[in-house]
Order: sequence, then structure tokens, then C-alpha cells
Amino acid sequence: MIIESPLLSSFSGLRHGFGTREGGVSRGIYTSLNCGVGSKDDRDLVGENRTRFAARLGSESSALVTPYQTHSAEVAIVEEPWTRENTPKADAVVTARPGLAIGISTADCVPVLFADPEAKITGAAHAGWRGALSGVLEATIDKMVNMGATRSRIAAAIGPAISQQAYEVGEEFEANFLEVTDANARFFVRKSEDSQPYFDLTGYVEVRLQEAGTGAVENLRLCTYGDDGRFFSYRRSCHRDEPDYGRQISAILIP
Repeated sequence: MIIESPLLSSFSGLRHGFGTREGGVSRGIYTSLNCGVGSKDDRDLVGENRTRFAARLGSESSALVTPYQTHSAEVAIVEEPWTRENTPKADAVVTARPGLAIGISTADCVPVLFADPEAKITGAAHAGWRGALSGVLEATIDKMVNMGATRSRIAAAIGPAISQQAYEVGEEFEANFLEVTDANARFFVRKSEDSQPYFDLTGYVEVRLQEAGTGAVENLRLCTYGDDGRFFSYRRSCHRDEPDYGRQISAILIP
């Protein structure tokens, strides 16, 4: 049901997991552990799936907290669980409260889980290309540091996301990154002289995390697009002309 990071698993007193699509109750295109509250799946089934995921983390479903994601660089501090009606718009969450399982949902974008185990401060970020480019990773780290974490102690794990070989983009997409720095050209490859570029999103996220001064970064290099049995994928659903798609959830908890 979940995949663990060896890096984060090396710390005692910390629970985490990158969700898969396995072990839930949803059906059809949402089979089976769809945790996306923004999907068109039956809300009760999504609720049961989130309960199952929370239980796997050793948490109550009421303590599993995720934001309303908008591909931004906004970070929300979690001090207590919020309701569906007052969920903030943000693409990262951080907390210093024990017992809160903070997380984000993805379906090709990059889930990143953060922890400073000594300060007992955790974070979770949803890094699509827009959020990564606009600084959601650095904003998450800065917020953790402001709360008492030490930058060089923060460990960050990159979970399942779309791989470069499956992420064909356009010239204008590439230009967004080259406008920032020519060094970003290293994250794009072409399979032939006249082909469109392919973007290494998780590689880009990994370098941004390293340059932000985190103490350790781990990239699991698992592709959501290529593994239909384990992961939901937005791009795969588009290529199949499906009406919607499920989302996996990733979360972190200090009991």
C-alpha cells in the first residue's frame, strides 16, 4: 500500500509513506486506493481509502491533513486538523505538532517528504513543474527553519513521479526554465534532432533541494506513468482518453 524511503526510515520516531494505488476500495479508473478528494470518485470510498492509508501510518484518519493544491509555492503551517470547508490553498504543509500526519496528493507531480527528526518538524510538498520552478521546495524548507529546524539536518525524500522518458514537453515549456538559467538545459533531452524535449522533473527537484542546503536528499526514481499497477498517472489517463484520474497520497508523521 505504501513505499518507504530508506533515508527517512533510518530515523527513529518517524513514520512516513509514499502511497500507491493498491489496497483500497475504489473501482474502475480509480482502482483502488484513490485518496484524491478532488477527483470525481465517490466521496465515501475516498474517505475509506484515506482511513486505510492513515491506519498504515499508525494514524487516525482525522489526523491526516492535506491542503487544497493549486500548483503554487504557498506553504501552510498545520497546527490542528482542518475541515474540508476551511482547507487552505497551498502546495506544501509543515508542522511541529506530534500526532499530525501531514501529506499531499499526486498523480505524476513530485511528492517530497521532509523531516528534521531532532527538532521534530516535518513537511510535505507537491512539486509539479510550476511549483518547483516558482520555489515551493525552498519555501517549505524556509518555513521549517523559521519554526526551529536546522537546514543542514533536514532530510528530503522524493517519491514516485513521472520519469523523464515519459515526460515529453514543448519548446515553450523548456523556455520557461532556460529563462531562469541556461544551466537548466541539463534537465532536457531529445530522442532525435527533430523531437520535442523530455523533462527530468525529479532530477530538477533533486538539484533544487541540494542547492537549498538540505542535509540529505534521496530520489526513489519511481515512475508513475510506466507502472499502471502501482500508481495513478494524470498523463497516462490523458493518453487513454479517460474522463478523470485517481491520486495517491504521501504523508509523514511524528507520533
